[in-house]
Amino acid sequence: MTDEKNKCATQDHDHDEILTLVDEDGNEKNFMVLDILEVDGSEYAVLLSEDEDDEAIILKFSGKDDEGHELLVDIEDDDEWEKVADVWEEMVAQEE
Repeated sequence: MTDEKNKCATQDHDHDEILTLVDEDGNEKNFMVLDILEVDGSEYAVLLSEDEDDEAIILKFSGKDDEGHELLVDIEDDDEWEKVADVWEEMVAQEE
């Protein structure tokens, strides 16, 4: 799902909820919400694919589409991605 905008099929952000993301080609994929983070005034979703044993991915909330679905986008800026990943890693370390 790289470099694509994804529609978030639900609008609640409970941890451990399942989101169905739809890419620009209409392909759907389910993800478990591991965490929702706020960093520097922006919100990010930390997601884990239900289908695979991949590492978690982090997508940025980017407003809503015409139907009211929230949009999640890839983080293009490497520094922004590193900052958000560091915040999440610190949170996970504190929970252990």
